[in-house]
Amino acid sequence: MEGLYPVIGTHDEGMLDVGDGNRVYWEVSGNPRGRPVVVVHGGPGGGSNPLTRRHFDPAAYRIVQYDQRGSGRSTPHVADPAADLAVNTTWHLVADLERLREHLDIDQWQLFGGSWGATLALAYAETHPHRVTELVLRGVFTARRAELDWLYAGGAARLFPEAWRRFVEPLPERWRDDPLDGYRRLLDESDPDTRARAAVAWSEWEGAIVSIEPRPGRDSVYSAPAFAVPFARLAVHYFTHGAWLDEGALLRDADRLAGIPGAIVQGRFDAVCPPVTADDLHRAWPDSTLTVLEGAGHAVTDPGVLPALRAATDKFAGRG
Repeated sequence: MEGLYPVIGTHDEGMLDVGDGNRVYWEVSGNPRGRPVVVVHGGPGGGSNPLTRRHFDPAAYRIVQYDQRGSGRSTPHVADPAADLAVNTTWHLVADLERLREHLDIDQWQLFGGSWGATLALAYAETHPHRVTELVLRGVFTARRAELDWLYAGGAARLFPEAWRRFVEPLPERWRDDPLDGYRRLLDESDPDTRARAAVAWSEWEGAIVSIEPRPGRDSVYSAPAFAVPFARLAVHYFTHGAWLDEGALLRDADRLAGIPGAIVQGRFDAVCPPVTADDLHRAWPDSTLTVLEGAGHAVTDPGVLPALRAATDKFAGRG
């Protein structure tokens, strides 16, 4: 794909005990002596993807990828109904990221994340700014009430009414005024088939609005229970709790990013994370640049996104 570096493998991997009975999977690729960068995946619950390491020049970067608590190859997996979500919050994930940095003996690193990955990257950077060299963010999401309402209380439904009808169809009529809470109830049902059907419906809603262009083959992943169950369970868990963030906290505390260079890449027609959030962040963070792509939505494969991300990582690879 245009804008990506060639396929590479990993040269180190492991499982890190982060406490609370959780072990986090991590892997490293690229130059062992290169500029450290950590990829913060989206979802939450999406897991890491080998494609993502191709955003970075492997000769210049030491590329760290990992699976957040409960997702991907980390254990216990949230697909297990017995997995304890009480120890899976934004602040647990921030602490896990700091433990991983220490475990890999990295003093400072660049953070790279999109969507939920941008949320978590900002939360970490505002908590540990002295550990961050740069931030590269795509499709910015900060978990404000207005952002959640756009996605789950009928905002995006104005653009995708057919997909919205499919999204709310599994909900009893009495729950449709608050789909987010309705899905929380469905995903807590004792019947595994009910939970799986709800997870797929939740996941397919995002799949329907993620890209500026229909992608029937590539979007089939959203209909696969193996992807949908952890994706939906963790998303509903996080978003019904406002991601454990005070309203507007990531923008309120953006002054903590002072001196940290950043690149924000945003699709003009992003229906998952509309551009207003990226614009708000850019105005609150003077050390950032904002690139708005006129032909793109939310998907990383939308027109112009991959080259823009590569331009950002290449630029920061040359920093002293």
